[in-house]
Amino acid sequence: MSAVAAPTIEIGLSSNAAVEIKKFLASEDDLPETAGLRVRVVPGGCSGFQYSLNIEEESRQGDFIVDKHGVRLFIDMFSAQYLNGVTIDYTSNMMGSGFTFENPNATGGCGCGTSFSA
Repeated sequence: MSAVAAPTIEIGLSSNAAVEIKKFLASEDDLPETAGLRVRVVPGGCSGFQYSLNIEEESRQGDFIVDKHGVRLFIDMFSAQYLNGVTIDYTSNMMGSGFTFENPNATGGCGCGTSFSA
């Protein structure tokens, strides 16, 4: 019998994004040690898919759990296929501030920066 390698996911998180996520986690009351940030891809947006970020108290069965800069990321199997190779950043400029996603797998996108096609 040969061992089958479990699928893996490579996702990047900039230090700027990690700082902002940690600030948000610290502002939440009574979060357990198991808490983390759920990173998902959901149908919608102007290009077919959009990114979703939510704080959750614990991972779910089947999640990939990735630790980056001391931030725990939860990624479900469906989203993983679209998030592999993505880097999450946090930018702030005169137009506003927020999380951005650099997705080398996207075949298209739009000006909003949170919607893509694959």
